[in-house]
Amino acid sequence: MTYDVAVIGAGIVGAAVAYRLREAWPEARLLVIEKEPHPAAHQTGRNSGVIHSGIYYKPGSLKATLCAQGREELYDFAQTWHIPHERCGKLIVATTPEELPRLKALYARGLENQIPGIRLLSEDDIPPYEPYCRGVGAIYVPVTGIIDYRAVTARLLEQSKATVVFSAPLKGLVPQREGYLIYAGNGSYESRYLIACAGLQADRVARLDGLRPPLRIVPFRGDYYELRPESRYKVRNLIYPLPHPTYPVLGVHLTRMVDGSVEAGPNAVFAWAREIYSRTGFNLRDTIEALTFKGTWRFFFKHWREGLMEYRRAFSKRLFWESLRRLVPALQIEDLVPARSGIRALALTPEGTFWDDFYFVARERSLHVLNAPSPAATAALALGRAIVQKAFSTWNLSSPVSTTGR
Repeated sequence: MTYDVAVIGAGIVGAAVAYRLREAWPEARLLVIEKEPHPAAHQTGRNSGVIHSGIYYKPGSLKATLCAQGREELYDFAQTWHIPHERCGKLIVATTPEELPRLKALYARGLENQIPGIRLLSEDDIPPYEPYCRGVGAIYVPVTGIIDYRAVTARLLEQSKATVVFSAPLKGLVPQREGYLIYAGNGSYESRYLIACAGLQADRVARLDGLRPPLRIVPFRGDYYELRPESRYKVRNLIYPLPHPTYPVLGVHLTRMVDGSVEAGPNAVFAWAREIYSRTGFNLRDTIEALTFKGTWRFFFKHWREGLMEYRRAFSKRLFWESLRRLVPALQIEDLVPARSGIRALALTPEGTFWDDFYFVARERSLHVLNAPSPAATAALALGRAIVQKAFSTWNLSSPVSTTGR
């Protein structure tokens, strides 16, 4: 069989692309190829499970636009398919007077991004939302939520009615006159067009397609702790610090999950492997590729103080706890137990700058999602639509898919 479109990657972005392809091209023969034995194996299944509001993003950016669209579409999708979720709201907290100007600037950005219902809170306003949280001010963001992204991904794949091949690592892409010959796992597949949503492997898949992408994926690991069941009452919903002004992290935060557990984290440290999740995990190829890229070293030089602090916190439960106590002083170090880890695909330029928006590269019959940072999971349904529209435009195919969203 020759497929019409092959999607590389069965994370939430690949699944959303397959879902939107089915809407746009109902009769299409769709193929999804995934190297792991199940969907959502890496970034999708190892993130915080948060539905983001879009408050952080530069107004008018693709991230801000797609997050706002995708957030509401995701809530609707979860409601339709009875996927565990909750629109619970969160606090972004300033813990010192010196942080208040940044808090007010973030609130102004939220207003510019038209985030529904946000409120600027005083110190005395915080306890009614989070009784154990302390700060000098906060932003309440009511549209933030929590969800099971693994369940969303599985449902998107099911509704795409695509042929899904698991345990099939990509080995080669051979352009042909009218498409691609794709070698994956122990098989080969023919497809007229290709969309790659490969996450942590995005730059490598692009190179397999003969492209020389300007960005390099450099892995950063995030570690989590979990609150003991008897301590969960100290966190009602979501409590975040102000994001770091230059380092690309939101800071360790507290998140109630859909199963009732409460996670703390993640930090963000350079990882010595793209898909090994232990603190000492190491992969020679991943390490060489990261450390022979000049952008990595330039990033390290720019952010060495923050990076050093993150590494110290990664190996010190006490430092991790002290960061959390700034938000919730009632937390005790005994409340924290080690939990899972995740790895984020940080896309760096040769100048050592992280690319803070979605990024695509295209060929005549392929489109590569080279960077899909947070809020890619929140925005997945809107992002999937945008990717399909861009692909159809690149390939000169007419598309009946909506350009307006909901």
